[in-house]
Amino acid sequence: MSRILRAQHDSFPLSQPFRISRGVKTQAEVVTVELEQGGVVGRGEGVPYARYDESIESALAAIDDARDAVQGGTDRAQLLGLLPPGAARNAIDCALWDLEARLGGRSVADKIGAPEPERLVSALTVGIDTPMAMAVTASRIANAPLIKVKVDATIPDAQIRAVRNAAPNAKLIVDPNESWDQQLVRAMQRVLVDLKVDLLEQPVSAEADEWLEDFTPEVPICADESVHVAEDLDVIARRYQVVNVKLDKSGGLTEALALAHAARARGLGLMTGCMVSSSLSIAPALHIARMSDFVDLDGPIWLREDRPGGVRDDAGCLWPPQTGFWGTL
Repeated sequence: MSRILRAQHDSFPLSQPFRISRGVKTQAEVVTVELEQGGVVGRGEGVPYARYDESIESALAAIDDARDAVQGGTDRAQLLGLLPPGAARNAIDCALWDLEARLGGRSVADKIGAPEPERLVSALTVGIDTPMAMAVTASRIANAPLIKVKVDATIPDAQIRAVRNAAPNAKLIVDPNESWDQQLVRAMQRVLVDLKVDLLEQPVSAEADEWLEDFTPEVPICADESVHVAEDLDVIARRYQVVNVKLDKSGGLTEALALAHAARARGLGLMTGCMVSSSLSIAPALHIARMSDFVDLDGPIWLREDRPGGVRDDAGCLWPPQTGFWGTL
């Protein structure tokens, strides 16, 4: 068996700035991996994230370090020991899934023993802005079933209220991206209940969430930055009610499936999330999304132009990519 591994940096301009508590993004910077064997090509994508000390350069270097092993036949199970969780491993793992499907004549869904991806509800995001501007944005997507509200620690109550007033019927996820502290989390409990928020996502830093073990929230709290792989769940299960599975954190679909099943076995709720990315990141994540209570896979919706044949949003419902895009024949 002889493989050829190709990796490159691809950049996708956004149609509008994406603002969260950590800053503003105007382009999706991704690493694309292609694995070719016998003239058949499998693809995968990873999004390096500075919060986890990753960059395009470090991801490409990690992929290059693994090149000989991967080209020599390393499989997905062996890859778990070859690279740490992160964007580089995610890109290779997903390329292996795609390659296996094409070589074996069986879709990824079939290999997993699951239905093929179908249309599902996926959150549309309202980025951080003034309450008035956020209300305008929310009014444009008011009919979406699920909206994610990005906030920071300045005026989150006014921001959430503005979105709720503009979209009275949508389910709401509030995501401070680690910008709150314990005092603010406690102070916001009544506001979250009054505004019918369904989920609070990673309000405090992953390095300062121990106090959650003795806290009973009014609204379920979802671990994002605090959880990466299944081994994290011993601690996470004591602090959170829901876990956000992202393939760029877990390092691929292989570990993401293990994390999702282990979380369910512990009685935890599931969310599927993504970075700002192309549809090549989203296609494998759909296999976690079908198991999840909340889905937030709108990364490609922010792009000015996605990869051809990718996912499609229809008023907050996400349609899977065209047949043959990734993991299907």
